[in-house]
Amino acid sequence: MAQPKDIALSTQPDFATRMSVSTSPSAAFHSPPSSFSSKLPQRGLTKQLKPFNSKDIKILLLENVNQSGRNILTGQGYQVEALKTSLPEDQLIEKIKDVQVIGIRSKTKLTEKVLREAKNLLVIGCFCIGTNQVDLEYAAKHGIAVFNSPFANSRSVAELVIGEIISLARQLGDRSNEMHQGTWNKVSAKCWEIRGKTLGIVGYGHIGSQLSVLAEAMGMTVIYYDVVTLMGLGTARQVPTLEALLTEADFVTLHVPELPETKNMISTAQLEKMKEGSYLINASRGTVVDIQALINAMRSGKIAGAALDVYPNEPSANGDYFNRQLNQWGEDLRSVKNIILTPHIGGSTEEAQRAIGVEVSDALVRYINQGVTLGSVNLPEVNLRSLTLDEPNYARVIYVHHNVPGVLRKVNEIFGNHNVDKQISDSRGDVAYLMADVSDVNLGDMKELFDALEALSSKIMVRVLY
Repeated sequence: MAQPKDIALSTQPDFATRMSVSTSPSAAFHSPPSSFSSKLPQRGLTKQLKPFNSKDIKILLLENVNQSGRNILTGQGYQVEALKTSLPEDQLIEKIKDVQVIGIRSKTKLTEKVLREAKNLLVIGCFCIGTNQVDLEYAAKHGIAVFNSPFANSRSVAELVIGEIISLARQLGDRSNEMHQGTWNKVSAKCWEIRGKTLGIVGYGHIGSQLSVLAEAMGMTVIYYDVVTLMGLGTARQVPTLEALLTEADFVTLHVPELPETKNMISTAQLEKMKEGSYLINASRGTVVDIQALINAMRSGKIAGAALDVYPNEPSANGDYFNRQLNQWGEDLRSVKNIILTPHIGGSTEEAQRAIGVEVSDALVRYINQGVTLGSVNLPEVNLRSLTLDEPNYARVIYVHHNVPGVLRKVNEIFGNHNVDKQISDSRGDVAYLMADVSDVNLGDMKELFDALEALSSKIMVRVLY
């Protein structure tokens, strides 16, 4: 069987650059057991092609993305620049002009102002759970896919919260600080076991549900509140309102996204509804808790302890930056007793960062090389079965377009003189995503298809992969 060959593009470099890159899915083919494999129909092996012009794909990774992710991307032959910190906006704007891919964590803000300068950008990788640092709507309207890692650090965050629950219940932070200052203060007053206590989880997603299992294993009763009805794990019980949770729980932990609806969802009124001497933990987003209201509730004794891993404004780099200039209540917060303050480290474990690096980088490679949008948070999720070694002269055409009537008719008219082996289209709001594999095409055919799609008024982005 003839091996597939890259199509030389040296005669038309401008077209090659505009058309981007391609390959087909690289998942390994596993044969069934020999006892029955001969009875099953066999497809050709998946193409193991590298993108022809992979060196033209420039990737900028910020905020010390884990080496596991960097290895995957460099292994594809892409040009990868990795920095340990985020960048000031002016430097970010200058850097982003030349890259097709940018990878960030939580500190880098990809606003409309920044993205307007990203003329070559194809895809954004958020090496974290949250995507609120990216203008998702602007990215979608310009055909820029955004991927994140919604699962990989769930366990790390859940374990941190369990540790904080125990630490708050035993006032470990205060005792440790006292010992560091040479003070021996052995007390048991208002120190508790967590066994038999009630944990209230606000947001029963990937983290909340894992936390639920860990807490029950330690003898806690678990209740949870979520905006959708979800089946509880173990004996965990869903309550109908946030108020019901606050009045019943000894410990309240927050695991919700940053939305207009969640801003200051825990403020003075909610803190007043909590049990006397209860505890609050926030490892979700900094805007979810009204910090000044929390300070007041702790000083009055209403709240016996709190743990915060996130804040409304966070420094963009490590150093002595968590001060009054950043957040005006900073000194007051540090003066409160039995409060654990950590610098957004919920997902900062070796295991979580390795897993995030692999998960996001794999998604980036699939999108760059194959056009697959599975897992995208802002574009329709579209996939096609892989091409095989038996299909050497195929092009995968990707057409991101405005979701308006008549587009598919015009696209299929363009495809009319070619054999479309398979095609799929889906929409999400005002943006639609179409993929089609066209057989028996040469470089001239691909250029013709590309130019014809580019000329349509509905066009957002066109890519031809081969």
